[in-house]
Amino acid sequence: MFTGTLEFDVVLPPDSRSLKAKRAYVRPVVAALRRLEVSAAEVGDQELHGRTAIGVAAVAGTAHHVGEVLDACERLVAGRPELELLSVRRRLHSSDDD
Repeated sequence: MFTGTLEFDVVLPPDSRSLKAKRAYVRPVVAALRRLEVSAAEVGDQELHGRTAIGVAAVAGTAHHVGEVLDACERLVAGRPELELLSVRRRLHSSDDD
């Protein structure tokens, strides 16, 4: 069994000056990621209005499949014109890891 995670560091548009406006940008992204059959959530910078961290986790039987799913997630977030993707942190774990 293999698990993979992504953590996206994202800058939101200047008009996201309230938490309500921030949610209007974050929720559709998280919903779109979940349609790729992964777990996704806002995992950091909840108190900041112009930034967010979005986490994604996927589980599969092969490392290759996990990689394909994470690649699709990264393309989805990078392709959102309203967001500025600063960085992506990727990790892959095997059930054989100690």
